[in-house]
Amino acid sequence: MVAISYEDIVKVPKALLHDHLDGGLRPATIVELAAEAGHELPTTDPDALGRWFAEAANSGSLERYLETFAHTVAVMQTASALRRVARECALDLAADGVVYAEVRFAPEQHLERNLTLDEVVEAVVTGFREGSALAGEAGTPIRIGTLLTAMRHAARSQEIAELAVRHRDTGVVGFDIAGAEAGFPPTRHLDAFEYLQRENFHFTIHAGEAFGLPSIWQAIQWCGADRLGHGVRIVDDITPGNPPALGRLAAYVRDKRIPLELCPSSNVQTGAAASIADHPIGLLRDLRFRVTVNTDNRLMSGTSMSREMALLVEAFGYGWKELQWFTINAMKSAFIPFDERLRIIDEVIKPAYAKLIG
Repeated sequence: MVAISYEDIVKVPKALLHDHLDGGLRPATIVELAAEAGHELPTTDPDALGRWFAEAANSGSLERYLETFAHTVAVMQTASALRRVARECALDLAADGVVYAEVRFAPEQHLERNLTLDEVVEAVVTGFREGSALAGEAGTPIRIGTLLTAMRHAARSQEIAELAVRHRDTGVVGFDIAGAEAGFPPTRHLDAFEYLQRENFHFTIHAGEAFGLPSIWQAIQWCGADRLGHGVRIVDDITPGNPPALGRLAAYVRDKRIPLELCPSSNVQTGAAASIADHPIGLLRDLRFRVTVNTDNRLMSGTSMSREMALLVEAFGYGWKELQWFTINAMKSAFIPFDERLRIIDEVIKPAYAKLIG
């Protein structure tokens, strides 16, 4: 098999379902926006700041990992800052060969400078639209869908769900809840999920990352999640063997083709996996779960979609067929209309990989 280099991976089309806007800022942009906002950073040297984020996030604790967001959210409190961050996000993803991305953020965290929730969403969607247009002009077209996130420890999920539906025709394609899982089960937000189902709207739920099978079970069976944000702990319901034995929940997730938004580097950082080589993605892929590969927080993990795929190539010996499989899985699981998904798969992804697979 021909060796696959990182540079080769950058050139192929990729699809990304789990990426946080406030986890992917450019360090230089943080420095500039912090100066404008009067926010104090650990350092004002962009290179050193990038290292600080990766080191602070590399703790093995989800709670400690989440603390790093205090600095990024602090500089995202004006419409112009949000617009800039979203525009740069689109350009950075497109430059990495991402042709479709769903990027999520929590509007309720961007109200400190008196923006309304609608103004926050409008600024981000405008930034994505501008960045996508610039990327297209540069020859790296990208389609971005926005996910609105509610914080699971707060009490605004119904309000954010209604906000998402209100903006469904201007770029918002889905809803999510995020934040510390332990003590904050998804069933606390059942009213929001039932409302979204009545509105025929898509949603994913952060589940099975720091907390185990009960959070996955609640996300699917009580809340009706279309996808699982992370979901890596589904392996707790798989007994090793030849072949491995799936418990009832794992079998249900596989049978129903419920997509897993796996984020290898992030999962290692938060202690959900000991290393990339030990990450359950290998087992879950072998068992043919609907596995997708994602970045989670590009700044905190010092990563990109190309890097995540390169790490999997190195750890598991994957070739172009496997990378295409992950990519098509993601496009199949996207929250945009079926005909759009099919067009990207048939006209963009398959032709590019066909040249490499032979």
